[in-house]
Amino acid sequence: MRTIAFLIGPLSLAWLVSCEKLENLQESPLSEQEIVAALKEALRVSTDTTVRYLNRLDGYYGDELIRILFPPDAQRLRAAIEVLPGGQQLIQDLIVKMNRAAEEAADEAKPIFWNAITELTIQDGMNILKGDSIAATRYLRDKTYDSLYIRYKPKIQEAMESVGAQQAWEYLVDTYNSLPTTLNPITNRDLAAYVTDRALYGLFLKVGQHETRIRRDVSYRVTDLLRRVFAHATG
Repeated sequence: MRTIAFLIGPLSLAWLVSCEKLENLQESPLSEQEIVAALKEALRVSTDTTVRYLNRLDGYYGDELIRILFPPDAQRLRAAIEVLPGGQQLIQDLIVKMNRAAEEAADEAKPIFWNAITELTIQDGMNILKGDSIAATRYLRDKTYDSLYIRYKPKIQEAMESVGAQQAWEYLVDTYNSLPTTLNPITNRDLAAYVTDRALYGLFLKVGQHETRIRRDVSYRVTDLLRRVFAHATG
């Protein structure tokens, strides 16, 4: 019994000391530099995860939330083509190819995201920390959208041509315009603008989802710094 008591005494003391250290650590104030570093880390994790997710087969097409659908302003073309023999398959093929182009281009976002993350200031960080569940994503979108669009569109155009999406679109347009029932021929062949816009929409939606998870779910805080800062922010 003395041996057991002898062992329990030091162990209990060590446990109490550990708890006290942990409590002091949790209660210690966060520096502004720590907050900004954690937010940068959260954005890096979110954007890297998103780019890897999208830059693969079915990254866009396999996700119903961000799948790129047939252009809404070309529904009259769709209705006319779908009643033709094989028309429905032509439409479906185009939808798949548009998504393949977006998947191929997704990797273009990484360097632009990294530049914007590096430039995040202390004031930006404090505003983001106090913001809603996608405040960091909104900051990133404001800082990068124009640059992403400029860089994305040529890549989307190139990818669309390589997977046959542009050719498929032009074939549909030519077929539609040649129909005797067509009163208003389609003159705009720039499908890349539409695909670029939808690709970027999906990109930021997924980044926002990851940010929200990091803020709300401890299991997504993959580093000590993320755990410490976001525990403080939500506590």
